[in-house]
Amino acid sequence: MKKEIGLYVHIPFCARKCAYCDFASYAGREKDFSRYVDRLIAEVRAQARPENHIATCYIGGGTPSLLPPDLMDRLLSALTNAFHFLPNAEWSCECNPGTVTKEFLSVLRAHGVNRLSFGAQAAQARLLSMLGRIHTWNQVRESVRLARACGFENINLDLMLGLPGQTLCDVDETLREALALAPTHLSCYGLIVEEGTRMQQMVDSGAWALPDEEEERAMYERCRETLFAHGFTQYEISNFSLPGFACRHNTDCWRRKEYLGLGCAAAGFMNGVRSQNPSDLDAYLRGDPPEEIPITPADARFESVMLGLRMTEGVNERDFLLMHGVSLRDAYGEKLKKPLAEGLVVWENGFLRLTRRGMDVQNRVLVELMD
Repeated sequence: MKKEIGLYVHIPFCARKCAYCDFASYAGREKDFSRYVDRLIAEVRAQARPENHIATCYIGGGTPSLLPPDLMDRLLSALTNAFHFLPNAEWSCECNPGTVTKEFLSVLRAHGVNRLSFGAQAAQARLLSMLGRIHTWNQVRESVRLARACGFENINLDLMLGLPGQTLCDVDETLREALALAPTHLSCYGLIVEEGTRMQQMVDSGAWALPDEEEERAMYERCRETLFAHGFTQYEISNFSLPGFACRHNTDCWRRKEYLGLGCAAAGFMNGVRSQNPSDLDAYLRGDPPEEIPITPADARFESVMLGLRMTEGVNERDFLLMHGVSLRDAYGEKLKKPLAEGLVVWENGFLRLTRRGMDVQNRVLVELMD
């Protein structure tokens, strides 16, 4: 029976590890590019099933745009030969400014990639340097210009908030510069200081000071106000799009739709089981198997709430009942009394959603709902 699913394909290579990054990414491993693509293509062929029709595909990293065009061509050919892509499939690829070339983008277009996501982060040279980014804002401009010249119209820019030394004026400037490039989508992520990163070391040592909670909230509000004024809609806590340009791959994941994960560290969700490929590059290259993580019914219900509340529309009561065989109110009614009374969540038009205030304390709401 035909099943519409998503694909996530991970490219774990970077030119340099960023100060905040705890993803599975590896710098200085260019000698492994070809071997990695060979291993990935073998996994693609092993995972292909005729009943799986691809609705969305997301190539992330790492830095996919570091791959030479001929290797990306081989990989994309393997994907399109192994899987049936729906005619209206959304196909995204992450790129870093300063690493994209006309040849690379032309390969993407030739295979049907129709959405690009650039890690722009900030317009200020001092912040980009602090983050360990290898690009300048001029390279962001040039990369977007080149993408449009190659036929890409759906372009996302990632921006970061709450950086050490970042001010509200910096955020204003970054938003002006980003909007001047006419993107269809903007992701405005609050910095999370992850364990084991250079960012954590510098913050813990006192060398870098983070903005306080009120400053970061003001930055987030400025993003919301500015983007609303320019016609963007907020559809998820950190994501804003022009009408019709929300990222379908991500929204499908937040709605617990099925997807295959391919590549080093890639996660998947199929037939009620989550899987995780080895995050160690050498382990993946030698063919170590993925870890499978069965999900209990209680875990599945909580996932639906945790992921659904990320979206501004919230959790659909009807979809929850169809997916889990129990109503959202029966599953969480008692636990919802407190966040409802505090004005952190509301029932509205068949959805349970966070209020604006609830978005600021999402984790607190989720703690209330845990079993």
